[in-house]
Amino acid sequence: MNSLPLFHRIDGKRVVVLGVGEAAEAKRRIIRRAGGICVSEHEAHHASLGFVVIDDDREAEAAAMRLRMKGLIVNVTDKPALCDFTVPSLIDRDPVLIAVGTGGASAGLAKMLRLRLERMLPQGLGRLASALGAARAAIRSRYPTAADRRRALDNALGEGGALDPLVEHGEGAVDRWLAGKVERPDSGVHEFTLQSGDPDDLTLRQARLLGSADYVVHDPAVPEAVLVRARADAQRIGGNEMPEIGEEEIAIVLRLPK
Repeated sequence: MNSLPLFHRIDGKRVVVLGVGEAAEAKRRIIRRAGGICVSEHEAHHASLGFVVIDDDREAEAAAMRLRMKGLIVNVTDKPALCDFTVPSLIDRDPVLIAVGTGGASAGLAKMLRLRLERMLPQGLGRLASALGAARAAIRSRYPTAADRRRALDNALGEGGALDPLVEHGEGAVDRWLAGKVERPDSGVHEFTLQSGDPDDLTLRQARLLGSADYVVHDPAVPEAVLVRARADAQRIGGNEMPEIGEEEIAIVLRLPK
């Protein structure tokens, strides 16, 4: 990974766009869609982002240099080597925003991945996110500690859960979940012998449990590419020592084949 994905708020802010033609207009449309104000180079001193949509390599490089000298970070269309940042292909389920990027390697690949993912995601995903945001105080009241909240949300939002994000939910789904019985059927210890050190060989169940585990106990030789599939805040334990886990906690034990 050579880029850090970030969501940059531009609502009400000026963004410089240099260039003419359909590609430049496409950039202006997406900036306006995000609430940004498209301006010329003359107003660059008011901006922090700049887009250069110029075909000629030398002209594009010169324009990018001018904007950088004014303190902007710059994207140059179809010229990854000149870019401070790249623009991903977007799936918009406001307020859920999913970005698919390839670091400038292939916009076409990012687009096709986006189209495939679009078909998987229900239109009501944004409504679910907004309802969870509105219920933040109620969730904190029912689940007072951060650990309790995380476990409850992991269970509800997991595959087949009461708030599974890949399933269309009607109005009031979050309220119904808060009023229901709390369950975490995957709690306990789960031990797996991996097929290999390739994360693509993880089964769906292994990948799902890794994504919600509180503890990951693993052979020292299990590669980082597999371990990063776990939650970032999961406790990693290299070796055979088993932690003491709570009643509703999940521990995953990963072994490599001998």
